Amino acid sequence: VQLQAFGGGLVQAGGSLRLSCAASGRTFSSYVMGWFRQAPGKEREFVAAINRSSGSTYYTDSVKGRFTISRDNGKNTANLQMNSLKSEDTAVYYCAAGHKWGVYNVRGFDSWGQGTQVTVSS
Repeated sequence: VQLQAFGGGLVQAGGSLRLSCAASGRTFSSYVMGWFRQAPGKEREFVAAINRSSGSTYYTDSVKGRFTISRDNGKNTANLQMNSLKSEDTAVYYCAAGHKWGVYNVRGFDSWGQGTQVTVSS
């Protein structure tokens, strides 16, 4: 599956952004979808994941209550709604696709989009 992430930008602290990930192919619904981020000088870290049927989601602690992951299998898209943004959320955000639910790190995902920059000014 090929992925393309978009929707990043510059926002003030406390603001919101919505990231989207468009996937190619007819098997989108068979993938676990995830969002990761990477700040300068840091490793890529897990942010959120959603299972194939949208019934289960999982978030890293730092974004719980602020970020919401969703997907639309009919449109082959996965989204990340980010509210109450903080300066520490500044990073390049990547969407990813995998086959195994419950592996919340880069090893659990096989396909990656190109990344979209999110910058939160304080």
